Amino acid sequence: MIITQSYLERLELDQLTELAKFVVEENFSHHCEDVTTTELVNDTQEVYDEELNYFKDSEIFVAKDFSGNIQGSIRVIKWDYKVRLPIQKIFDIDPLSVLNYSEKLSSVWHIGRFATRKNSQDRTLFKRLMVCAIAPICEQKNGVALAECDSKLLRIMNLLGIKTDIIGASVNYLGSETIPIAMSYEGLKEFYYNNKYLVTAQYVDEISSQIFDNTEHVYKA
Repeated sequence: MIITQSYLERLELDQLTELAKFVVEENFSHHCEDVTTTELVNDTQEVYDEELNYFKDSEIFVAKDFSGNIQGSIRVIKWDYKVRLPIQKIFDIDPLSVLNYSEKLSSVWHIGRFATRKNSQDRTLFKRLMVCAIAPICEQKNGVALAECDSKLLRIMNLLGIKTDIIGASVNYLGSETIPIAMSYEGLKEFYYNNKYLVTAQYVDEISSQIFDNTEHVYKA
């Protein structure tokens, strides 16, 4: 069945296994036909372990169909400058050495686990998930987001008005060419304000306030 509608919700801890399985299977489905069961199992466990480690400091957003099946996902972390981010593990990049945006920069975020179901026909799915992920950065106007982005997705993001800075060489990760990028408020604001109407204003406010309230005692500018 082709899915044309979905609803957004935050992912709970007991759904992490479902998320990991979805992210790995959809990444390979989009980018790689030849994958073994062992690779799927190992990569799913790796994603699960990583997200479990980040869970207390992150928000995970999923779009589900009305049968409860995940159709898309994205996750945002506010960095405490201590935990080792995926961009450090995968690319051996020190975020503090590549972030030269402004003296006013007061928060560093990481966006990851973006995936959409291959047969989904929901044309707003990417935009709604991205709005959720970048809401804290754009509402505060003084942060920068890091991400590991599939090369095809990066082209789409740029076409949609998301301006990015490539901060390292690409690698093959979860079945596709993956590029390390950074995104500032200045580069995100056009996309955000053109598309935030796709997510209710109350939901955007809740995203921003909750993730800041949950972490303000830990993160310092």
